[in-house]
Amino acid sequence: MTAEVPLDGLGAQSLVDLALERIRADILRGAIQPGERLVEEQLTRRFGISRAPVREALRLLGQQGLVEHLPRRGVRVAELSAQDMTELFGLRDALERFAVETALVAPPDPARLVVLERAVERIERAALDDHEHAALDRAEAHREFHLALVALAGHRHLLRVYEPIIMQLQLYMAANMRREAEQRSPAEGAHRHRHLFEAVASGDAATVLTALASHGAKTYLAAELES
Repeated sequence: MTAEVPLDGLGAQSLVDLALERIRADILRGAIQPGERLVEEQLTRRFGISRAPVREALRLLGQQGLVEHLPRRGVRVAELSAQDMTELFGLRDALERFAVETALVAPPDPARLVVLERAVERIERAALDDHEHAALDRAEAHREFHLALVALAGHRHLLRVYEPIIMQLQLYMAANMRREAEQRSPAEGAHRHRHLFEAVASGDAATVLTALASHGAKTYLAAELES
């Protein structure tokens, strides 16, 4: 892990929030791999803070499903099996269908639609990049898009249930996208998301559900987990 500026002078809750944000960002972008241990002493030295906020941040990450607390063995980044991923994708699909059906009872909220379009544009920009962490950037843009899609429903409790699912899926999303990139251009993934956005903008729930059914999120998942 790279050294960072200490977080001196911040309140206890701010220290927890910042430690949580930094550890979660490292997990979601793939800097810390599934199964890798998270050692409190190393994290406290890295952030320049005491153990208490680090421990609380790790507890919250456990609630989000991103880390596992193992008896007498400490904390590690969660490892998900093929069965775990299948179940999580099934939940994601069900919640997204519910969100669409709820959101499109009336025309979509213009402000939320703008947020969804911005997420599409971020995916399209990421598809043009070819730097070392491009696949990780595309995975983060993908997560942002799907959160914005569910947020269209304006259903706070739905979003609270959905967010940890999409976060856990991102543990393997970047690897899945690298596998896809070996066989397809990243532009194809951007096109799928643009197509889904246009379906949502049409305001027709049946069109959106058809687009969701063919979205192709799991195309390369099984092969990546087996490798």
